[in-house]
Amino acid sequence: QVQLVESGGGLVQPGGSLRLSCVGSKSIFSIYAMGWYRQAPGKQRELVAHITTSYITNYTDSVKGRFTISRDNAKNTVYLQMNSLKPEDTAVYYCNARLTYWTGTYVQENDYWGQGTQVTVSS
Repeated sequence: QVQLVESGGGLVQPGGSLRLSCVGSKSIFSIYAMGWYRQAPGKQRELVAHITTSYITNYTDSVKGRFTISRDNAKNTVYLQMNSLKPEDTAVYYCNARLTYWTGTYVQENDYWGQGTQVTVSS
């Protein structure tokens, strides 16, 4: 079981920046693929950014060039640097850790979630 704690959300004006952090409880943090998701009111949760155990990253199209995901395994932490924020980025942001492994019969994926942090972009 991995416990995840997000921080860094808040209120920011359009065009501003925020950095979200997610600290994991496990000392074997490095074996988890990490992601940031967000959920706006009335909408489904969507993947914003993802980073693999090999530091390969990918982003949803709407944040490419503005957001950067990174990880520091020594600190059990994943970050989401958000620049040029827009009102449509307003949402609760959730940290996700995924452990993928072969059971001998099938591939098992275990997902763990943080409690979420609110990001509000408004003037």
